[in-house]
Amino acid sequence: MTAENAQNPSPPEHTGFLEATRASYDAIAPAYTDAFPDWLADSSPLDRSLVTAFAELARDNAPAPVADLGSGPGYITARLHGLGLPVFGVDISPQMVALARRAHPELRFHVGSMTSLDLPDETLGGIVALYSIIHIPTEHLAATFAEFQRVLVPGGHVLLGFQSGSPDGDEEHLHLAERFGHDISLDYYWRTPDTVAAHLAKAGLQLQARVLREPVGEETRPRAFVLARKRP
Repeated sequence: MTAENAQNPSPPEHTGFLEATRASYDAIAPAYTDAFPDWLADSSPLDRSLVTAFAELARDNAPAPVADLGSGPGYITARLHGLGLPVFGVDISPQMVALARRAHPELRFHVGSMTSLDLPDETLGGIVALYSIIHIPTEHLAATFAEFQRVLVPGGHVLLGFQSGSPDGDEEHLHLAERFGHDISLDYYWRTPDTVAAHLAKAGLQLQARVLREPVGEETRPRAFVLARKRP
């Protein structure tokens, strides 16, 4: 869920980021889905190959399902299903979940937050979170990744995708108060793959790979992917 080219000043830090994110995506869900019906289909072949590689790794943990966290309109969930994975989507926005269910009635989508998953320990064979951790403030990353570690089966993989932050390692923060003609309150946090990998390691997840590719097309920021695994 991207907003690379927006230029809004950052407001003072506030609490309730989950509620603000939910309300913002509820407001823009139809317009966002129209604008980005399936960004992966139009992205770099490298991006698609990483998702395919993740699917191959996650099959080793079947029948444990994969969760697509921040599933939005559901096209990543559908792609993983097409690659042979038992998969379901989770999104914080009820409106996004409704649109995903309408577009993909054969799949399961639930309202929920990646920061606190309503799942028993060691039940997921894998986690995909593409362009969704960008809305998690840094002070909540440790707890979020600890939650990933909790719900993964031993040997389960995590694939994260996000816009990369500054090469000097400093986190960048953008606040949007308007998008698609709607009033919102949405925060974006851009970090380097090294920074994200370090947070994953602190949560007990082993780094498997990190990829940084240059922008293509209308993109203005490099794209980062980090693959990690829970110890088998």
